[in-house]
Amino acid sequence: MGYRIVSNEDTLWQPSAAMKVMNANLAEQLELSELSARMWRLQPGQANTRHRQGHELELYVLLEGTGRIRIGDEVLTLQPIAAVAVDPDTVRQVFNDTDREQLWLIVGAPRDKLTPEDAVWVYPDGREALPPELVP
Repeated sequence: MGYRIVSNEDTLWQPSAAMKVMNANLAEQLELSELSARMWRLQPGQANTRHRQGHELELYVLLEGTGRIRIGDEVLTLQPIAAVAVDPDTVRQVFNDTDREQLWLIVGAPRDKLTPEDAVWVYPDGREALPPELVP
């Protein structure tokens, strides 16, 4: 056939394991093996995991809302349709300190094949660390 498609109605959304952020694993739903691709819906007060990748370059595209991403020690504020590429070994975290939902598309390649032993390096502050902006 030459292509695969997942419609809006058929997109499977589920909460992430660590931070409970609703996400759609597009790579899995489209049977992609060479790249990762997810959409993330961050509600006010939510954050994605603070992490880095082993070999995977990630592209972060903000689709809706005003988005914030911490890359290393720098915080960037993005408007819809803005994009930022983050190198593999750079620590990053998207978070929502606004009062409106954010919708992100995050795509990475080549897909990392990390082991459970890599978790300490991937998640330097643990899998559930919040950014300072969201700590009560």
